[in-house]
Amino acid sequence: MNNILKMKNIKKSYSGVEVLHGVDLELNEGEVLALVGENGAGKSTMMKILMGITKPDSGTIVLFDKKVNIPNPARALHMGIAMIHQELYPIPEMTIAENLFLGREFSKIGFVNSKKQERETIQWLRKMGIDILPSRKMKDLSISETQMVEIAKALSYGSKILIMDEPTSAITESEIMKLFDAIKILKSEGIGIIYISHKLDELPQIADRVEVLRDGNLITVENMSDISKQDIIRHMVNREINEIYPTCKNRIGEVVLEVKNLKRKGEFEDISFDLRKGEKLGIAGLMGAGRTEIVSTLFGDRKPDSGEIYIFGEKAKINKPSQGIKRRMAFVTEDRKLLGLNLMGTTKDNIVTCIEKRESFLGFLNDRKTSAIADKMIKQLDIKVMSRSQLVENLSGGNQQKVVLAKWLLTNPDIIIFDEPTRGIDVGAKTEIYNLMNELVMEGKAVIVISSEMPELIGIADRIIVMSQGRLSGILNKDEFSQEKIMHMAAHI
Repeated sequence: MNNILKMKNIKKSYSGVEVLHGVDLELNEGEVLALVGENGAGKSTMMKILMGITKPDSGTIVLFDKKVNIPNPARALHMGIAMIHQELYPIPEMTIAENLFLGREFSKIGFVNSKKQERETIQWLRKMGIDILPSRKMKDLSISETQMVEIAKALSYGSKILIMDEPTSAITESEIMKLFDAIKILKSEGIGIIYISHKLDELPQIADRVEVLRDGNLITVENMSDISKQDIIRHMVNREINEIYPTCKNRIGEVVLEVKNLKRKGEFEDISFDLRKGEKLGIAGLMGAGRTEIVSTLFGDRKPDSGEIYIFGEKAKINKPSQGIKRRMAFVTEDRKLLGLNLMGTTKDNIVTCIEKRESFLGFLNDRKTSAIADKMIKQLDIKVMSRSQLVENLSGGNQQKVVLAKWLLTNPDIIIFDEPTRGIDVGAKTEIYNLMNELVMEGKAVIVISSEMPELIGIADRIIVMSQGRLSGILNKDEFSQEKIMHMAAHI
């Protein structure tokens, strides 16, 4: 294999604090290099430097055997480096072809040659093994289809190095397989891929080598075939994690929530189950099964067409979130950045947002009191921040999730719903979230957890509801858990 990239002795500091301590990275043509580490390990900073978003303090970058300076992302793209971001931001009203050639349209005398753009788009999509009409609007595509279009767009620039940031965090198992097939095509074309993922189980299927960063240091680079998942975790966190899913001594008690024949047309129907005090109830199912729609309805984000909800034996009418909160429910949403947080707000502002009305007098907040409350939650949940004034957008994924949880805990809920609570966070932060869940149920709270990762549900839940195409396929007790059984029920095989 020919080497196409060398980053040597890269150092970077912010406000006098060094975050990269002389890190090396090499990539060969036609290989997938998995770049792993906890949030804050330095992965993003390395990739920002490679993409020209951030300048290193020192170190060298050698691209195709030539020492280079990458001043900005446009120059990186011109040099053959492209990045597929975890959050995809296409222009929704544009067609696939328009998105692919945005800013470099085929035009003559001021008129865009749409037909030529569509023909070219078809060629790039076929190269990826995708058969989608180029005239479809971006807003009508699934996440995985949008990803494929973004990859095709990168290839159309002649990119030889692709950075993929958490590419499987929001797609289904079948879509993941399609992505992996596309990656194999890219490898056969000699394209080198830097693959960032917290899903360690998928790395042996796709990666040739793995590089582990910790606290801004390069810890090890190994052939994927020579290293185990447990060794990767140990290198990442500098300790053995024998129990990724910590044991919980919770006592399951009385029914706190009962759902009877709940229905919402086009999303789910005939849903009946209960939730008990001190219980962690998992909800499994493929994307589109109706999992999020059900819990959104329980919380009041959606209005059911029929059915009944009982809380502590009393029939509850919950048609808006304020009614859900009044019934002492909390909802940690799937998309913490879009729905759970004000990214431009401070850590303190985000933590106290649900109790502002309670803590205000004549419309004015008591700053000293709310600061004390925020500090208490930061300490209680071990949220790693420089101060309560730090912007939430600058926190790691795991710490952002803790801020969302802190916000809801201040409402003193009896029922807490977690929708994909560990998506996009590292293995160490995951264990911390699981420990927090355990503390909640041991206090007598009742927890509902939606997760697309079956090992996660099996590892943390007391019971699992399995959804399939908007219907309840079955409910499993702990001694009945298995990935095969859940998958069969979810796929309705």
